[in-house]
Amino acid sequence: MKYSSGEQIRLGDLVRLGDDSEGVVVCSIDADEYSLEYPRAQWSYLGRGVVVVFPKFGPIHYQQPEDDLTLVSRCM
Repeated sequence: MKYSSGEQIRLGDLVRLGDDSEGVVVCSIDADEYSLEYPRAQWSYLGRGVVVVFPKFGPIHYQQPEDDLTLVSRCM
């Protein structure tokens, strides 16, 4: 899955949704990458997409990214 900018969404990315909500990509089901807190065994059933955890909203599963989901920084 890619951001609207064309960059690949990756595990650990710090992202922003809209103007004020930041979160972290904790699963990339498409890439078969999962954080320790969100293991494959519990999240792969979603089939595709990414999971982003926002402190304000909790985990959100995206099969397609929101247009205003943007990359803030990449951990690697």
